[in-house]
Amino acid sequence: MTRLCRTFQTAPAAVAKENSAKYLDSALAAEGFEAPDWLVPDLEDGTAPNRKDEALENVVDRLAGGTGFAGELWPRVQWGYDSERDRERGREEIRTIVREAGDAVDGVVVPKVGRVADVERAAEAVAEAEREYGHPDGSVELSVIVETARAKSDLREIARFGADSRLAGLVFGPVDYTAELGGRAIDGQRPTWDGLLADLSNEASANDLVAVGGPFDDLFRERAGVRFYNGDAYADQVEREATLGLDGSWSLYPKQTAQANRIHMPTPEELRRDVRKIERFEAAKAEGTGAVTLDGQMVDEATFKNFANTVRTVHRIDAARPAQTEAAYDPDLLDRALGLDPEW
Repeated sequence: MTRLCRTFQTAPAAVAKENSAKYLDSALAAEGFEAPDWLVPDLEDGTAPNRKDEALENVVDRLAGGTGFAGELWPRVQWGYDSERDRERGREEIRTIVREAGDAVDGVVVPKVGRVADVERAAEAVAEAEREYGHPDGSVELSVIVETARAKSDLREIARFGADSRLAGLVFGPVDYTAELGGRAIDGQRPTWDGLLADLSNEASANDLVAVGGPFDDLFRERAGVRFYNGDAYADQVEREATLGLDGSWSLYPKQTAQANRIHMPTPEELRRDVRKIERFEAAKAEGTGAVTLDGQMVDEATFKNFANTVRTVHRIDAARPAQTEAAYDPDLLDRALGLDPEW
């Protein structure tokens, strides 16, 4: 997967504030590691029912004509495999967004999809809007939130559909999924669904799609009368997702975005190690050696791919967020990494 999506940050598109687009404006202006790779203006669960129209107006107002935002823009619309009313609302939101801001958005996020036929229905809604408003076919992509039993049952078929369509990403929605399955939050802890996340990572990788973990909504804890940001628990979740091979993590808050951006980014130690091994392996290949021992590790073409992934990730981050790579790595190491060919 060549697409950068370490962070999938949802921002309510309308809230009960003097500036109802306060959180959307803040996310669009974010800098440094608080700037998400994918910003998701939220017209669905993050916006109260009585503010949906205002939220759509805010999204169009902020995105139409361009924003200067360096990442990707993916509004989340309303949808529901079991609700024609919600699907019609979603279709109207898609039409409005494509009509007014089709050149600014990278795609739309559709929640609560059912079986593969419902995903195809959502893709057709985007295609119809493109045709109606004169945008090139496939210019507005689609990501779906896997949060129903039907979507999980058809996960492989949905991912295969994505291999040859505008579907670009699979995102996990654990809250709705747990509720639909009748799962329980024992001692306040919902299931982690690691098996589902492994399947999501596998099917996304097999079909060149982005895979994103679910939100962590336990933002704050209190102890001894002091309220504090629950960063350790969120970092634990993001590390689990990174270990399973997910491309990125869902963020609800700028501090979460900063954490997930760093966790899904090679550390200086990892980059230094893998750049050095690539350089030594390339030198050995030039001398006609197929496998070498580096620092006690047998390295062949298969092992090499893991080192190459580290460098490719840094190339992608530097292309989109050069301020982040400049802050994370010393200049010599970064120059060495960027000097390597990412298309081995």
